[in-house]
Amino acid sequence: MFALIQRVTRAHVEVEGRTVGAIDRGILALIGVEAADNPEIGARLLEKVLTYRIFPDDAGKMNLNLQQIRGGLLLVPQFTLAADTRKGTRPSFSSAAAPEQARALFEALLGAARAAHAPVASGVFGADMQVHLVNDGPVTFNLNIT
Repeated sequence: MFALIQRVTRAHVEVEGRTVGAIDRGILALIGVEAADNPEIGARLLEKVLTYRIFPDDAGKMNLNLQQIRGGLLLVPQFTLAADTRKGTRPSFSSAAAPEQARALFEALLGAARAAHAPVASGVFGADMQVHLVNDGPVTFNLNIT
């Protein structure tokens, strides 16, 4: 399971011109799911997202996490993160989870996030989404739990 996280000052997701999820200061996490993933991996990924220290303290050093700043979390499912791009010029999705499995794991991650933190918003699994963000820094990290 992957999370491409971005520190944002604000972010929102639209589906068919309607905002379906929005946050102010916090983390936008694009989530990729692979066939070998399971709920335990999702739980470990969520723990890392919530506690990863990417926000500045009073000295300007990245020492604070999302929970400490009480920031928002916007989870967006993005199957293309599971692509194998090592060969050729077209991505392969052979390692990506099947849609039913990916949906179940994303929904479990979202439910766990909502139980552990607030505010949490999300995109819509399988929808054509437009993601708008203001990346603060820019600060972006690829978190991979395997």
